[in-house]
Amino acid sequence: MGEEEMIKKLILILGALFLGFLLYLASFFFFPQVAPLKKENPKKTAFMEYRERQWLEEGRAVRIRQTWVPLKRISAYLVKAVIIAEDDKFWSHEGFDFEAIQKAIEKDLKAKKFKWGASTISQQLAKNLYLTPSKNPVRKLKEAILTWRIEQALSKKRIIELYLNCVEWGEGIFGAEAAARHYYGKGAAALGAEEAARLAVVLPNPLRWNPVGNSRTVLNRSGIIQNIMIRRGIIIPVYEEVMRSEEISIKSVSPGSPEVPQNIEGEGTPPAPKQEGMPQERQP
Repeated sequence: MGEEEMIKKLILILGALFLGFLLYLASFFFFPQVAPLKKENPKKTAFMEYRERQWLEEGRAVRIRQTWVPLKRISAYLVKAVIIAEDDKFWSHEGFDFEAIQKAIEKDLKAKKFKWGASTISQQLAKNLYLTPSKNPVRKLKEAILTWRIEQALSKKRIIELYLNCVEWGEGIFGAEAAARHYYGKGAAALGAEEAARLAVVLPNPLRWNPVGNSRTVLNRSGIIQNIMIRRGIIIPVYEEVMRSEEISIKSVSPGSPEVPQNIEGEGTPPAPKQEGMPQERQP
């Protein structure tokens, strides 16, 4: 390696370090402080405000329905179903699934479009709390900084608690408690495994999919989630449920699919199963 090339590489490294330092400083002076979220619940998220602006522009009188509940009052089935469906490495990563991001970037380059999906639960929480659904590079950079700060300041338990209380589950419906009462007429703590799986699989597009409808997509995906929960010992079903779950899994998962992981604590690698014809990106 020539001296000139070494100098160029050194300049690039120093430039990257300087940029990183500037971003680090900016995260404290120009970005929202996330530390208060350790004990405080946000009254309204940026995403809720975005939806309200949409409804106002359309002349529609939609109101936000949300009831905050602590994690202990949310069914363990729902917590685990959402993690399986949305971010199976949640407990082990530090806010970013770099393998999934690399695949998403490769897909974007191939399609010559900038979408950059593969968001973790921590990234989705950052977007919901502070940002708009825009997919431009500047917004993604802000999301990355906020995600890093959320992971540094909050425990995983608090992150999933915030996410389950803020995420959109239908038009005007935000959070697990409001969703459970709207769709099933019960509190989030009382949700069963099938109800939890159905709620989990509609999250990528809650305005299009209904957890209590007859959508084949919802039925197939929720069946797969339930089957994963059975394999991991999260639910212990009776014989008839095992047979039904296995039948759904055989029909829904194509040959050559990866082996289902045996636990939920972040060690499984497969992403949430995708069905042919389903959108591959989360909707705003």
